[in-house]
Amino acid sequence: MKKQIYKWLFFDLMGWKIVGTIKPEVTKCVMMVMPHTSNHDFYLGVFTRGITQLEMNWIGKKELFMFPFNYYFRYMGGEPLDRSGGLNKVDAIASIFKRKEVFRLAVAPEGTRKKVTQLKTGFYYIALKAGVPIIPVAFDFGKKEVNLGQPIMPTGDYDADLVQLQKHFVGVVGKIPENGFEW
Repeated sequence: MKKQIYKWLFFDLMGWKIVGTIKPEVTKCVMMVMPHTSNHDFYLGVFTRGITQLEMNWIGKKELFMFPFNYYFRYMGGEPLDRSGGLNKVDAIASIFKRKEVFRLAVAPEGTRKKVTQLKTGFYYIALKAGVPIIPVAFDFGKKEVNLGQPIMPTGDYDADLVQLQKHFVGVVGKIPENGFEW
C-alpha cells in the first residue's frame, strides 16, 4: 500500500521518474548522491527507497539515535555512527559494512547544500576500505528523474575513478542549479 502511495505521489503527482536500477544482489554499496543542493533531496531519496523496495541507509552521529527518535531514524534507514575506540569516520563506517548483511549507504560528496568547489572524498575511501562498489545516483531536477547508475569498484586511484563516476552526472541539474558542483 505504501509503495502505491509513493508511486502515485512521485510519478503521477510530481511527474518524476526513476531511471536505472540497483540490482537486489548488490546488498552493500556506497551510493554517491549528487547534486545535493536542497532539502528536497531528502524526500526524493525516501520515495526512491519506497518505490524500489531496496533498503537504503544513511549515517548519523549516535547522539541522534536517542529515544524516542531512534525508532523513526532506524526505520528510515539510519545507522548510528560510534567513533569510540579511536576509529576515524572511514574506519568506523567500514566496520558497519562488515557487521551488516545489507547496507547501501547514501552519501552526498558535496557535504552541504551550498556551493562547493571540491568534493569530500570520504565516500570513496569508505567504499575502498569496505570493499564495496560505488553507485552514482543523480537527482536531476531538469529532467525530473532519479538516475541510478552502474556500480563501479574503487581501484585505489581516486582521480581515475572519479573521472568514471563523473560521467554519470554530465548535464544533471540540481534543485538550486547555482549551488551544484561543477566538474
